[in-house]
Amino acid sequence: MTNVVLVTGGTGLVGKAIEHIINTEPEGSRFGKKPGEKWIFASSSEGDLRDPTQTKKLYEKYQPTHVIHLAALVGGLFKNMKYKLTFLRDNILINDNVLHVAYEHKTSKVISCLSTCVFPDRVEYPLDETKIHSGPPHESNFGYAHAKRMVDVQNHAYKEEFGCNFTSAIPTNIFGPYDNFDLEDSHVIPGLIHKCYLAKQNKTSFVVAGTGKPLRQFIFSYDLAKLFIWMLREYDDVEPVILSVGEEEEVSIKEVADAIVKAVGFEGDYKFDTTRADGQFRKPASNKKLLTLMGGFEFTPFTEALDLTVKWFLENYKNGARIGSVKS
Repeated sequence: MTNVVLVTGGTGLVGKAIEHIINTEPEGSRFGKKPGEKWIFASSSEGDLRDPTQTKKLYEKYQPTHVIHLAALVGGLFKNMKYKLTFLRDNILINDNVLHVAYEHKTSKVISCLSTCVFPDRVEYPLDETKIHSGPPHESNFGYAHAKRMVDVQNHAYKEEFGCNFTSAIPTNIFGPYDNFDLEDSHVIPGLIHKCYLAKQNKTSFVVAGTGKPLRQFIFSYDLAKLFIWMLREYDDVEPVILSVGEEEEVSIKEVADAIVKAVGFEGDYKFDTTRADGQFRKPASNKKLLTLMGGFEFTPFTEALDLTVKWFLENYKNGARIGSVKS
């Protein structure tokens, strides 16, 4: 029987990265396509996954044997704070429909994508897979975080009651080509890339919010894609796996901004607005479980991955990049 892999949310940052890896790694290799295997990268235009009927139609159309479930309602801090119920309800509906239809269609395996925001706000670091449910998530995104936590609860329930092979991945901060570079609603790396580019174009100052001191773990989308493919091929436990670079790979926001300035070729005035809040200082996650299971993995060096992302952004700024409405 030929495997059919359906990727929901297949046209976003991670979906596009998986598509790139599947199309460029040698067939039959660890991260490549298997002979005869079919990959479907579905976008939201093919069906509203909040609707059970449309979700069923998508499964009936493609008859997937495996699913990588990336589709979600996502947004930046402001959106998460403003629309807590919408983020809770829409994501619960999406996840419930995808998992239940996968069960009904006897899908061999589902890997759902969670987020490090599922972890408790007050917890001992480093974060690891055992700490997901050991306290409430941060108040700012509790709607989204609880909806994502429920996927782990559902995976265990489907496994116990029906023997389903459902699991989940927890990536740290992701960046890469096809990211969301919208200034109003992007994460830190794509937002700063876009901001720096505009400062260069308009010959204005490049101002970074905060002190630049907070530390974060960033994973390049192409590396994350390989880890999802590894999970699809080789990981069959219900317990989630953190997909991340190591704790020793934490990068400060100042180091990120410095690297962006260099990659964009910005030579103007560059400063930090220390009147703006920094947010959480650090929230390190352990990738010990991942590396123990995989037997090691070579991550793309941060500056190399950033250079590739900036190059993609510059090449696609006028055509294809998600940049929102820009007043230049």
